[in-house]
Amino acid sequence: MESESQRLRLSILGVVMLSLFGALFARLWYLQVMTATQFEQQTTSNAVRTVYTEAPRGRILDRWGKVIVDNRTSLVVTVNPHELDLTNRRPEVLLRLATELTRAGVPTKVSMLEDRLNDKQFNPLQPIPVAIDVPEALEITLKERSEEFPSIDVKRESVRNYPNQPSTIAAHVVGYTGRVSEEELKDAQGTEGAPKTIPKPYQPDSEIGKTGVERVYESKLRGTPGVCKLEVDAKNKPVRTTECTPPVPGDDLVLTIDLELQKNLETNLALQLFAARGSPPKDGVPVRAPAGSAVALNPQNGQILAMASYPTYDPAEFVNGISAARFKQISSGGGSDNPLINRAIAGQYAPGSTFKLVTATAALNQGLINGSTVIVDGGSFKFGELTFKNAGGASNGPVSMAKALTVSSDVFFYTLGGQYWRERDRWGSGIQQQAALYGFNAPTGVPLPGEAGGFVLTPESKKKLNEDNPEAFPYGTWNPGDTVQLAIGQNVVVATPIQMANAYATFSQRGTRYKPQILAKTVKPGTTNVFDPANDVEIVQPEVAQQIPIPENVFGPIFTGLSGVPEKALGGTAGEAFAGWDLKAWPIAGKTGTAQVDDKADTSWFVAYGPAPAPQVVAVAVLEESGFGAEAAAPVVRKLLEPIAGQVPPPPFPVFPPGTDLSALVPSQGQPGAAPATVPTTAAGRRPTR
Repeated sequence: MESESQRLRLSILGVVMLSLFGALFARLWYLQVMTATQFEQQTTSNAVRTVYTEAPRGRILDRWGKVIVDNRTSLVVTVNPHELDLTNRRPEVLLRLATELTRAGVPTKVSMLEDRLNDKQFNPLQPIPVAIDVPEALEITLKERSEEFPSIDVKRESVRNYPNQPSTIAAHVVGYTGRVSEEELKDAQGTEGAPKTIPKPYQPDSEIGKTGVERVYESKLRGTPGVCKLEVDAKNKPVRTTECTPPVPGDDLVLTIDLELQKNLETNLALQLFAARGSPPKDGVPVRAPAGSAVALNPQNGQILAMASYPTYDPAEFVNGISAARFKQISSGGGSDNPLINRAIAGQYAPGSTFKLVTATAALNQGLINGSTVIVDGGSFKFGELTFKNAGGASNGPVSMAKALTVSSDVFFYTLGGQYWRERDRWGSGIQQQAALYGFNAPTGVPLPGEAGGFVLTPESKKKLNEDNPEAFPYGTWNPGDTVQLAIGQNVVVATPIQMANAYATFSQRGTRYKPQILAKTVKPGTTNVFDPANDVEIVQPEVAQQIPIPENVFGPIFTGLSGVPEKALGGTAGEAFAGWDLKAWPIAGKTGTAQVDDKADTSWFVAYGPAPAPQVVAVAVLEESGFGAEAAAPVVRKLLEPIAGQVPPPPFPVFPPGTDLSALVPSQGQPGAAPATVPTTAAGRRPTR
C-alpha cells in the first residue's frame, strides 16, 4: 500500500515537472522563434545611443565687424536630480560635491545646490548646471571618482562671452540666452498640423534666445547640433561610434550698431542722469532722475546706430541659467526699477514740445496757417475758463511758426489747438491724423521684442478707453483743453523714444519714413572681414514704411525754426547746451521738450539731427524726472554728436556736485524709483514745457 502511494506521488510530481518544462519550452519557443525579429530590433535599438552636441551660436558684431557677443568654452558641472534620487544618496552626494567645488575655488553650500536643483526653470529629468567655469582638475576628480558622484557630470559647453568692458554694453539690444522652456521646445519642434518655427533640432537642455537680437534672430544664430550614434555595452559604456555628423556653427550677425557710439551713448546717458540727481528741486519736486533712454539712427535708411537704456543689466549673469531668486530680484521692481526694460522702445512718455513738429506739420499742411502767420505771444493763452502759460510766464511777442519752434512758444501752439477745437467741423482730428502719418500711435516695427505703440487719443478712442477701463481712464469726454494740450504734446499723447527719433528722421527726409532696422546683414560663421561680399549670407535692405506729404511751404518754416533751437543768439531753447558748437561747420536742427508729470519732476526730452539739411544721424534722449529738456537731455545728444561732427565739448561736462560717488554708474540692478508714467497729465495753469 505504501509502495503504491509513493508511486502515485512520484507520478504526480512527474506530471507537474513535465508541465513546467512544457511551459518553459513553450515560452522559449515563443521568444526564440515567434518574436525573434521584434526582440532583435529592440536589442539593437537599446544598444545604440544618440548623442547631440550643441553647435556654437553665431557671433554678434557691430557694423564695422567689432565683436559684441562671442563664444567661449566652459567646463560646466551638471547634476541629474532624477538619477540622483534613484540612488537614495542625495544628501551624501550633494555634500561631497559642495566640498569638492569649494576646494576647487567655487565656494558652494549644499543649500545652494538644492536651490538650483529645485529651480522651476529647469527640467528635473534633465541634467541641471550647478557650476560653470570650473578648473580641469575638478573635472578629473569627478570623473575618476564617478562612483562617489553618481548622476554628476562635467561637460565642455560653448557659452556666450561678452568681451567688451563693461559687459553690459548694448545689453538691451543683444539680449540674453537661456535654457529652452517646455513651451519653447514644443514650439521649436513643432506639433501635428503646426510646423516647427526653427528648422534646427533642440534638446531639453539646449540654449535659446530669450530677449533682444538673440531672440529675434534665433533661427540665424542657432547652429545645427552635431549628432553621433554610439554603440554601448550592458554597462552603458561606449563601444564604438556607428555614425557621426559634426555640429555646424550658426551664422554671424552684423548689426547696424556702431560699438563706439553705443559706448558713448550709454556712458553719457548714465553720467547725465547721475548729474541731474544733484540739481535742486523743480517746483518743489525732487529731481530723482532714476532712468532714461536714447536712440541714434541714420535717417537715410532707418538703421539704428546706437540704442541705450538705463538702468541696465549684465547679460553675462544669464550664462548657463540665472536662478529664479536672482531673476526676481532684478525684474520685480516697477518701471524705473526694472533694468530689463528697454526704455528706448518700451518707455512711453508725454513728449512735450518735441510733439510740436506734428502740430506744425498738420497746421501748415491743412492750411490752418501759413509760414507767414504771426501770433502775438503775451505769455499766456486763455481758453474759456482755462489759462495756459509759457514756461516761466515768458512773453515772446509776435511770433511766426519758425520763431515759435525756436523759442518753444507754447502760446503759439495753444492758439493752434484752440483753433482746431473751434473749427473742428472743418479741420477734424488733424493733429491726430498727422501724428499717425509720422508713425505715432503704433509700433515702428523695429525688429526687437517688447516694442510699445504709445497713443495719440482722439475723442472716439478716449471714450472707448473709459468704457473699457473706467478705473484707469475715469474721463471719457473729449474737452476743449484736450485739443489745446495735445498741440504741445501733453495729457492725451504718449510716445516712445524710437517713435520720436523716427518722426524727426521722416521730416528730415522730406516725408520718407523708414522702418527702423537693427540688422545690417548675416555673414558666414567666423567672418573676419564683414565688408567682403564673399562672406555675405543675407543683406537687409532699407524698408520704406510710408511716404507722407511735406511740401516745401511746410518743410521750410519748420526747418528754419528747428535750426534756430541750438542758436543762442536767436533765443533757441538749446542755445546754452550747444555753446561753442560750430553750427556753420556742422549745422543742427532740433527741439527741446519738457513734459509735465503729476507729482514728479519733468520728463526731459531732446531730439536733433545733423548735419542739416542733409543729415547723417538723428538722435533723441529722454531722461525721467530730470527737469528741462535743454538742461538734462540735450547734453546727452550733444555728447553723441561731438565725435561724429568733430566738435570739442566745452568743459566741464557734465557738472557733478561735490562729493559725488561715481560708483553709482556701475550698472543698476534695480534702484529705488517709480515707474515711468504712461498717461502723464498737466494741470491747467501749471507751467507747461519747452
